[in-house]
Amino acid sequence: MTEASTPPLRLAWTVWGMGALFYLIGFFHRVAPAVITTELMQTFGISASALGNLSALYFYAYVAMQIPTGILADIWGPRRLLSAGALVAGCGAVLFAVATNLFWAGLGRFLVGGSVAVAYVGILKLAMNWFPPHLYAMIAGLGLLAGIVGAVFAGVPLRLLVDSFGWRPGMLAAAAVTLFIGVLVWCLVRDNPAQMGYADLAGNQDGQAANGSAHPLRNLKAVLGYGNIWLLFLAPGGMVGAVLTFSGLWGVPFLITHHDMSPSGAAALTTTMLVAWALASPVIGRLSDRIGRRKPLFITGSLASILAWFLVIYLGKITPAALAVLYIFTGIVSASFISCFAHAKESVPLHFSGTATGVMNMGIMLGPMVMQPAVGWMLDRQWQGAMLAGARIYSLKAYQTGFLLMLAWVVLGMIMLALSRETHCRQTQ
Repeated sequence: MTEASTPPLRLAWTVWGMGALFYLIGFFHRVAPAVITTELMQTFGISASALGNLSALYFYAYVAMQIPTGILADIWGPRRLLSAGALVAGCGAVLFAVATNLFWAGLGRFLVGGSVAVAYVGILKLAMNWFPPHLYAMIAGLGLLAGIVGAVFAGVPLRLLVDSFGWRPGMLAAAAVTLFIGVLVWCLVRDNPAQMGYADLAGNQDGQAANGSAHPLRNLKAVLGYGNIWLLFLAPGGMVGAVLTFSGLWGVPFLITHHDMSPSGAAALTTTMLVAWALASPVIGRLSDRIGRRKPLFITGSLASILAWFLVIYLGKITPAALAVLYIFTGIVSASFISCFAHAKESVPLHFSGTATGVMNMGIMLGPMVMQPAVGWMLDRQWQGAMLAGARIYSLKAYQTGFLLMLAWVVLGMIMLALSRETHCRQTQ
């Protein structure tokens, strides 16, 4: 009997790429409200707090699903999770696009957030099963890059589509793409190479998903017994929350009001931050693999991120080119959070990797989930009654006060990461 060969990289990238496509469209849905803030406030007659809560419904569901998703990824495998998630997300996007009132729009947003929650954990599980371990951190970064490509399409392209056809047709088109991706995932993705006759890089048996036990609560209890998981649950949410709160919701109106930019220009500028964030992520992930440590890059990036956000918040009016340089720098240094995924995976035995990733990703998404409505709440507290075309206009001081909440979490995250145990890129046995 001949020994099974390892899967060709072309096949591994194809399988992983189908999951990454779902993460791409999920990220599109995540940040799409940033460029249609005025349309949503006019359509549903809502304030900044209500808009922040509408946008954050995505994150409420996303966060709530992270631990169940991680457990199910260990027990069931990623294929069923990814395909079912894409189909439900498409239905939720349809509901959001045709909603006649805030309740149905919120329900659609909630369904989208809860269903795309499986995407990143799923592609990390595919990465573990289909690629050698020394590529894991880099592939985690490439996954984020795929997501940011979705965010790019939710920037200027979506803005142009909305300007031409309206926000509802734009979101219906996104829903159709999401449903199609769900079909592709079901047809092309397999949980691991053994299901296609190749050697299993993760050591799974008989083509089944790697699992510790079939008892979800037992898996979760075991993972929470590792101190690093608690620290990594809190640490990266600050950097991720700051980027997604600014680029994903409040950065565009801030630039329009206080830097005299057009909606499309503001969307393009916030997108540069997301693009820089994404492009830097696989580079930082690979660098973390090469130096054999997880903590130094995160701590250095946190210090640089604190400085960058201080400048974003308090720097006066400068040229668009100078703003672009600042936002690119902010995105690059904020990408240092990506090493936390490999850090969490290595902090527990391999068969608990999905559960550990789900717990950490839950903590990461607490950042934007809390920060988006918190900044909106702070804006409303300091609103002075100014209106334009049915939407509220907020003062520079209001934005600065709200954005300080983001900065505080970045500082907290750096402290938490500094207290964690360094894994030196070795898997816990």
